[in-house]
Amino acid sequence: MSSDLFGQIAVVTGGARGLGLSMARALARQGVRIALFDLLEQVEANAAELAKEHDVETVGVSVDVTSDTALADGFRIATQRLGRPTILINAAGITIWGDSLDTELKVWQKVIDVNLTGTFLACQAFGRGCRSAQAPGVVVNVSSMSAKVVNVPQHQASYHASKAGVEMLTKALAVEWADLGIRVNAIAPGYFLSDMTREFTESNPELAEQWRSMIPLGRMGEPHDLDGLVTFLCSDSSAYLTGQSIVIDGAYTAI
Repeated sequence: MSSDLFGQIAVVTGGARGLGLSMARALARQGVRIALFDLLEQVEANAAELAKEHDVETVGVSVDVTSDTALADGFRIATQRLGRPTILINAAGITIWGDSLDTELKVWQKVIDVNLTGTFLACQAFGRGCRSAQAPGVVVNVSSMSAKVVNVPQHQASYHASKAGVEMLTKALAVEWADLGIRVNAIAPGYFLSDMTREFTESNPELAEQWRSMIPLGRMGEPHDLDGLVTFLCSDSSAYLTGQSIVIDGAYTAI
């Protein structure tokens, strides 16, 4: 256990399921109080289950990350219920595949709004809280290996662009907010078997095998493979690490 994490308060966007919920569990095991932000109906139930599993205080809040007012309300609720957030995990994200020549503007905009603008707005709300309290904080943005390479055979230009934006946003905020004591880093996962991805690969075994064949470790990541990295980035063990994006992809991007 990272003793410096015990009793801290983390907001996790996209926290109702998938990698967001998995990373929330990793922090809860360290004694971190958790606020899950998500639009999915199960956000409150999953927060309650998290509290039961790990004996920590939690709250589940319905929040649209593309709305600055919704995020402000979410942070207000989290602060009232748990205390001022000291950690932010930005895991809310979507991908919509499609040929770029046929992509409608509204589809492009939706991906950018959730993945990039939503990440910025959540960071902004968190950063304002740290500034008001004159206290440090830690941000971990979820980027993707897709910020660095073009995945095949699927076409997902909007996803690539949004995640590349998240990586540069991470660097920009790390520099801008260094004097505030806020560290900002990113995790760039490769193919991970989140709930949705697992369902997809089971329905599309040939595509799943193509992906696996391109990963030198020979398998897709399991959600728990992120546990050590997210715990490290949120703890004092990484006190001199900021402005970085750490790829965790089984060496997919190394070849």
